[in-house]
Amino acid sequence: MLDANLKTQLKAYLEKVSQPLEIVATLNDGDKSRELKGLLEDVTSLTDKITLRTDGQDGRAPSFAINRPGEDTGIVFAGIPMGHEFTSLVLALLQVGGHPPKASEEVVGQIRALEGELRFETYYSLSCQNCPDVVQSLNVMALLNPNIHHVAIDGALFQEEVEAREIMSVPSVYLNGQPFDQGRMTLEQILAKVDTNASARDAEKLNAMSAFDVLVVGGGPAGASSAIYAARKGIRTGVVAERFGGQVLDTMSIENFISVPHTEGPKLAAALEEHVKEYDVDIMNLQRAVKLVPAKGENGLHEVEFESGARLKSKTVVLATGARWREMNVPGEQEYRNKGVAYCPHCDGPLYKGKRVAVIGGGNSGVEAAIDLAGVVAHVTLVEFMTELRADAVLQKKLRSLPNVDIITHAQSTEVNGDGNKVNGLTYKDRDTDEIKRLDLEGIFVQIGLVPNTEWLRESGLELSGRGEIVTDAHGMTSIPGVFAAGDVTTVPYKQIVIAVGEGARAALGAFDYLIRH
Repeated sequence: MLDANLKTQLKAYLEKVSQPLEIVATLNDGDKSRELKGLLEDVTSLTDKITLRTDGQDGRAPSFAINRPGEDTGIVFAGIPMGHEFTSLVLALLQVGGHPPKASEEVVGQIRALEGELRFETYYSLSCQNCPDVVQSLNVMALLNPNIHHVAIDGALFQEEVEAREIMSVPSVYLNGQPFDQGRMTLEQILAKVDTNASARDAEKLNAMSAFDVLVVGGGPAGASSAIYAARKGIRTGVVAERFGGQVLDTMSIENFISVPHTEGPKLAAALEEHVKEYDVDIMNLQRAVKLVPAKGENGLHEVEFESGARLKSKTVVLATGARWREMNVPGEQEYRNKGVAYCPHCDGPLYKGKRVAVIGGGNSGVEAAIDLAGVVAHVTLVEFMTELRADAVLQKKLRSLPNVDIITHAQSTEVNGDGNKVNGLTYKDRDTDEIKRLDLEGIFVQIGLVPNTEWLRESGLELSGRGEIVTDAHGMTSIPGVFAAGDVTTVPYKQIVIAVGEGARAALGAFDYLIRH
């Protein structure tokens, strides 16, 4: 099951296992059970600290629990955790085997204090780069609190279960049999949702903080760069974000970040955060900004208000709130979001195996999505508003070579159709004839660009472009003195990670220059 190179790497990791543990597998006569058994036998052959039993009685087969002898840790994998989930398997083995999880003492205490039985189920796909964070976080919670149990389920392997629960997006998390949440979540985000008093406690802590010299709002590449450059000047720096890493967390493959031939978004986001932590920077996560109150007078302080009720003050502010996927804004889109309307083909594509889907958008993102999906689904229809596709020629050539792809151009999507529970079609207007047409399908992947996260700034007096982007000068400063901006949220062209990093540095240097001159 595992090749020699992977076995060598895994053996080195398993040397950190300090306590005996046992894997209890539930198997049947199917090919997938034989495949799982081969994987588990490979794992147990690499260390004498782990034993394998095949007398499990779990309701799902193939599946396996990772326990200490005589103790139910509450950690179960239903399926074969390879792909992105192989790391989740390795971490679960290490942590059950005595290696401490990577969590602060405060978070550990918060997990152990949770009361009541919490039974989580996470549906994932092996190609989903967002799923491991959720799986690993819930595994840690199960390990630290005996009242918590977690089953990580490969949605592609348990297709009947996925269809019965009408799951059309991963990761999808259930708690005690009821839908809990969907999409990427950190351990802190899950805790904030389970522990209802956490948000109020966090807001109280933030309100007690003294004013910053530079407050960075946003934790993507631009925000991380700003925080590092500001902190290196020896001034009081804080970075506050809804989720550290921003949109990079949703990026599957990065091949144009100079000096790094290839990486993945979550890996780059983790590296950015670790770099910021090397400096004296206050990092405040899970905070959604809702209002900017500009300083009154040259010596006043700017104030940023957050959804939690927290308020932070600073002499200067760097706005780096980034952008998000643009929506079609047609009837039915919100109603069927995560019920057939999706925005991440890498994450959700496996759930549409054998189905018919549409991709909206003929740029590079749309064409790449259509190419990826064509290898999984029965049929892909790419729908483009303009008369021609805008993607690179090499991508268009590849797309047109695929036998299960149709391309419709000069078409305006007008409505997402559904049966009340899930998508069953897309209505569009032929812009050549004005004829209204319909596609029968089960999924729609929207890939039509980005929209800046600036709605919360519209009443601040800040100058925005017609597209809602923040207008900046050569130093990164906005129309409000002492307020700077960087990254995808600004009018700077070419929304690229490497550009956002440079713009973040420019804004921080501009803020420092402003401080020493005022």
